[in-house]
Amino acid sequence: MNGVVVITGGSRGIGAATARRAAQDGWNVVLSYQSDGDAAEAVVADCEAYGRIALAVRCDVAEEADVLALFDAVPASAGPVRGLVNNAGIVAPTMRAADMDSERIRRMLEVNVLGAFLCAREAVRRMSTANGGSGGSIVNVSSRAAALGSPGEYVDYAASKAALDTLTVGLSKEVAAEGVRVNSVRPGLIETEIHERNGQSGRLERLAPSIPLGRSGTADEVAAAIVWLLSDESSYTTGTFLDVSGGR
Repeated sequence: MNGVVVITGGSRGIGAATARRAAQDGWNVVLSYQSDGDAAEAVVADCEAYGRIALAVRCDVAEEADVLALFDAVPASAGPVRGLVNNAGIVAPTMRAADMDSERIRRMLEVNVLGAFLCAREAVRRMSTANGGSGGSIVNVSSRAAALGSPGEYVDYAASKAALDTLTVGLSKEVAAEGVRVNSVRPGLIETEIHERNGQSGRLERLAPSIPLGRSGTADEVAAAIVWLLSDESSYTTGTFLDVSGGR
């Protein structure tokens, strides 16, 4: 048993796939969700089916009080927090940067950057050997958009993920000597419901020809990379970006 991994945005898509894969690999799981409690409880049930302790907590990661409550909800019987997957994030409908209003941009940064920073802070406070912890691993779920920029679509989203990449670099160096590793997985075009929710149901098919591997990826493929970075098999890996993007 590896202890507890906290997975934000764990009720669907990459977060849900990661929770199931982590439970299968021996982790107890605490996942956050914002609105779909039924979906979150279904993921909890799947994790429990592997014999693991699992819990879903409603949380808006952009709210500090919610983040504190999320980490305080970790059951003592589940073991120490030894993993964090900063997966919670939002994207808005496609739009040119010149047409974005401040409310959209602010919310994007609050969830994707502030939320990840707050969760990483709380994880380090619990994992760091300087604080009496036993070490651990943080995996930030970024995006290939951080490097590609998403012009004409989601420049605000791309910018938020670029900030997350910088957090990965700086924090990894800051806490390396305290037993905490920090890495980033950058998915490309992945088959999740996020495209449909933003009115882009045909986006994967439209862009598939631009992917060297010739297809979109799956949430399970991303989850496999995340859980590897959580594990001791990646014990000499920190401050690294693992692109799961089919070569795009």
